[in-house]
Amino acid sequence: MVSVGALALAVLVFAPGPVPAFAHTATAATATRMVAPAVPTPPPIPVPAPIPTADLKLPGTASETVSYGRHRRQAMDVWWQPDGQRHPAVFVIHGGWWSSGDKKSMTSIAQSYAELGYTVFNINYRLSGDAAWPAQRTDTLDAIATARRHAARWAFDPNSYVLLGFSAGGHLATMAGVYKDGLPGLKGVVGISPVVSPLTSYADGEETKDVNKRKLRASAIKLAGGCEPTGRCAKQWASMEVPWLASRGDAPVLTVHSEGEFVPAYQSELLKKQLAKVGVGMSIRIVPGDQHSSPVYRMPNVTTGVQEWIAAKLR
Repeated sequence: MVSVGALALAVLVFAPGPVPAFAHTATAATATRMVAPAVPTPPPIPVPAPIPTADLKLPGTASETVSYGRHRRQAMDVWWQPDGQRHPAVFVIHGGWWSSGDKKSMTSIAQSYAELGYTVFNINYRLSGDAAWPAQRTDTLDAIATARRHAARWAFDPNSYVLLGFSAGGHLATMAGVYKDGLPGLKGVVGISPVVSPLTSYADGEETKDVNKRKLRASAIKLAGGCEPTGRCAKQWASMEVPWLASRGDAPVLTVHSEGEFVPAYQSELLKKQLAKVGVGMSIRIVPGDQHSSPVYRMPNVTTGVQEWIAAKLR
């Protein structure tokens, strides 16, 4: 199955014209050489501006919603402990096919980490209908940069944080994890059903009766600006591939998939292989069933396992 995924498509995405039959000779090394340079992220706005928010209070915890950019979706909910100490942080990134979803769906999960004593940033980002890739990566990086720049405001230790992303948000979390040669202060990345290889999803969704796989293929095309991975769009698609950007300074990764879900674990295996080549650790956990994203995380043994992994990275 992997042979028709991202690595097998590596040769094809840079060929003009219609997509030919899938080749089976591309290698990881070939794919790596084809990656377009990472797009720099612009600096965040100087001071986060509070915006109207729902009641986000937890006992003994302060909270607010702030903007980190000028677009209405460039906002994040923040919970922190106003106890005069610096705390490690968890950044939570929602899913939704890159085209829908909202941080509100992650509120209970975000609050569960605030209750554990972490500073928590639950972020929104521009959707594919607002802007094409790499806007979503830019927003993720800007949210992190804003949080680190104003760390004292939120009792946050800017040198100790993890990213926790779900489905499309898992793509953004792992993508931030491989940005350049590692983000300052990033100690780990967790992806729940992460789409780490849009090219694999594109291939898997071409000839299938699985409605979700077909939808994910269409969503990846929309993320790329409406074009398929050939000709002028090849570099755009290459820049969306997490495994191809692995480097020695990246943070360790944990991903969780269910056995029968439409974002299969072999996407994570592509990333694990590339991270291993540069000496970065990655663990993949596969659980029974066909659940996807938040329902996978909410399995009691998964929630506990993820929390324990995060705690170990943030000691």
